[in-house]
Order: sequence, then structure tokens, then C-alpha cells
Amino acid sequence: MLNPEMKAIQIHETGRPEVLKVADLPIPSPGHGEVLIRVEAIGVNFIEVYFRKGLYKSALPLIPGSEAAGTIEELGPGVTGFATGDLVASASVLGSYAEYALVNAAHIVKVPEGLAPEKAAAAMLQGMTAHYLSHSTYALKAGDTALVHAGAGGVGLLLTQLATRIGARVITTVSTAEKAEFSREAGASDVILYTDLDFEAEVKRLTNGKGVDVVYDSVGKTTFEKSLSCLHPRGLLVLFGASSGPVPPFDLAQLAGKGSLFITRPSLWHFLATRKELEWRAGDVLGWVASGELKLRMEHIYPLERAAEAQSDLEGRRTTGKLLLEP
Repeated sequence: MLNPEMKAIQIHETGRPEVLKVADLPIPSPGHGEVLIRVEAIGVNFIEVYFRKGLYKSALPLIPGSEAAGTIEELGPGVTGFATGDLVASASVLGSYAEYALVNAAHIVKVPEGLAPEKAAAAMLQGMTAHYLSHSTYALKAGDTALVHAGAGGVGLLLTQLATRIGARVITTVSTAEKAEFSREAGASDVILYTDLDFEAEVKRLTNGKGVDVVYDSVGKTTFEKSLSCLHPRGLLVLFGASSGPVPPFDLAQLAGKGSLFITRPSLWHFLATRKELEWRAGDVLGWVASGELKLRMEHIYPLERAAEAQSDLEGRRTTGKLLLEP
């Protein structure tokens, strides 16, 4: 018999990390097509920061989080293909910052045998993001050159590995010498310390003035203009985050003057539009992690009640790789 209450993190108002409060809440019951999981590991991502700050809108109070791995405790009506006791993972959990959470069975995948829940949770959102960026948004091929900002972040390290696996050349930007070493270990051919060097000038130097095929930019406001200038004519800027803040209004006519450039602002959810697509991306990512072909950095694991500290460390760029919470 389940305990009728669980520990969860709840937001009653948007703002600084301190608005993340521990609460005792009823354990939810799965509805039609849902499963209840006992959460074993929770991914911490910038999307939760955006919701906490109010940049992304949601009804309050809110249990944040979307990424988790855990064991199925209860199946809702109509669920097939899964059983209680299965270890599953998802990037679409409803309120994963909790001891128990509901998730639509269409959005979960079984974790490969022998893969720890911590690794499964660490790989789902950032791994599938790196997958859609490198395989779909701009489908890299051998010989391409990509610029990856925040190269020592969770997505940056995975994206670098996937890109080099394809045969592309990867240039990254990082803030410290330690992060530069992590980025090189992931496969970056060149690493730019943007705190010491102008990354636009360095990219031009490293490409003999040509520029890169694609820029993967999760930083936003502070990198946007120079990212465009790093592209060769008809190159693509993939703006998939805004860790430094949203990009200000921009005159699209400038794209013509810079070489008929392209910009896209993708979201993972549009690249998981079907069950087949989810199984492809999650299957690749979890399979490569299980085999050791894709390596995770997950040195930062916090107890659930320290969620505010985890988000603060993420925002302050005091970490590398993946941050996790454990109930």
C-alpha cells in the first residue's frame, strides 16, 4: 500500500531559486493511459529555470520537472506494453521533482538492462536534444564544421560526441580551462575560452575566414549577433536555448546582408512528434550510453530538497555535464 503522501518541490510564485519549496502532497493516481512511477533520478534542466522565472508560462502552484527515470508502481486503465516493476525513463514526466510522478505511457521507454536509473535520467532530455540537433534540425555529415556554444554543458558534451561520431569537426566555446579540457575529451577539435578571446574572431581564424556550416546556440542574448557572423553564406543558426536571456527583436533583413543565412528556434517536443520518433531517439541515446559509446558527465547529484541549490548552480555556470536530483 502506498504512503498517501509524498515529498515534492512546489512553486507558488515565480522568481529566484528560493521559490522552490518542499511540500507534502498526495500521491497521484494514474488516469487512462498513464502510469505512476516511483522516481529514482530526476534531470535538472534550463527549461525548469525558465518556468520558475516565468519566462515560460504555467498555472501555479507548479511541481517543476519533466525528466526522470523510475520504477512503474501502478498502471492506469488502457496501458499495454508495460508492467509494474519496469524501470522506465521519460523526458515528459508531469512534475518530476517529486518522489512519485505521473507520465503518459506513450512518452516512456524501457531502460536497457544494466543501465542505472541515474544514467537513464541524465541521458533522456539532453541526449535526445543532442540527437535531434545533430540528426534532424541540421543533419550533420562528415566534413561539416559546427560551432557549439556552452561546450562543457550537458547538451554541449553530448552534442560534441554525436557530431564527431558522424565525422563533423566541432569548435566549442567554454568559460574556463577546466571546462575546455572536458570539451576536448568529448571530441572538440578546437575550444575557445570566450572569457579570454573573441569567439567570432577565433572562429574566423580557425576556419581560414570561411565560417562554419552551423552554430548550435543555447546561450541566446549574449552570443546571437556574433553567432550569425560565424556562419558562412547560407549557414544555419540553431537557437535552442536562452541561458543568457531572450534574443532582442531582430531585423530579418540582416540575414541577407550576412549571406542569406537561416535561423531556426526548435523545440525537442516537435522532434518527438510520434512514438516511432521517440523510440528512435531514445533507443539510440540509451543504447549508446549503455554500450559506453556515449559518455555522460554527472558529478553533480543533489537531494530533492536541495533543488533550489541545483538550479542556482546551473544558472551560475558552476557545473559541467548533467545535474540530477534524487528523492
